[in-house]
Amino acid sequence: MAIRLFRRKEEGEKRIKIPEGMWIKCDACLEIIYKPEVERNLNVCPKCNYHFRIPAMERIRSATDEGTFQEFGDDLESVDMLTFTDTKKYTDRLKESKKKTGRKEAVITGTAKINGIDIVLSVLDFEFLGGSMGCVVGEKVAASAEVARELARPLLIFSASGGARMQEGTLSLMQMAKTSAALARLSDDHLPFISVLTDPTTGGVAASFAMLGDIIISEPGALIGFAGPRVIEQTIKQKLPEGFQRAEFLLEHGMIDMIVERTRLKPTLTQILRFLARTSPQGS
Repeated sequence: MAIRLFRRKEEGEKRIKIPEGMWIKCDACLEIIYKPEVERNLNVCPKCNYHFRIPAMERIRSATDEGTFQEFGDDLESVDMLTFTDTKKYTDRLKESKKKTGRKEAVITGTAKINGIDIVLSVLDFEFLGGSMGCVVGEKVAASAEVARELARPLLIFSASGGARMQEGTLSLMQMAKTSAALARLSDDHLPFISVLTDPTTGGVAASFAMLGDIIISEPGALIGFAGPRVIEQTIKQKLPEGFQRAEFLLEHGMIDMIVERTRLKPTLTQILRFLARTSPQGS
């Protein structure tokens, strides 16, 4: 006779309902994790240390002193100069991104303090058209460098981008030179620029301002590079090394200076900024 290996639901037994959104699945270790626990850990998986992507404002809150962030340039927004259409109109893509994020563009710029140290910062938002760099993003990043010069403050940029914005064609590629020139002027004034690379930092952003930092920091496991690994493999017809274009590979090969976990980023930035203030001409 067959043995039943399950228990029939008893009459009157109630099913426990779990509220939606209380649990999330880690993209790396595939563990099911209690969402508030992940949020308390700055959106880092407590099981495997995987760093989830986070919106720009959440990054600002985690890295700067509460209530010190003052935004500038928030009135700037992109226009469809080329009347560009692929599978959708560029104007429609902009409308969708504005509705999704509540912001006008893929970068937030402003001033803030990190443990009492005044800084200027730009934070790219991957949720807005993949953090792509169009004319307005380039203008705001360059403007943040100019504001840093005017105020004689260090500049901090968080990058999270798929690269230049194809809907703006060559105009988007021109932002690589524009932002690089603004950072060169900042360097001429002996003011530090700290670049923090997050997942992903690719394309024209990686090929311009993101890799021009006096100190380049990355979050663990971030994808960093120009073209994606799949495109490179298809081009050179060779298998790439394990972990190619990940932060750990770039650190090993001298492309970045350090990898810092999100929970340790603010104290690390504080230490760097204090050291640079003592060694710079303004701090002497």
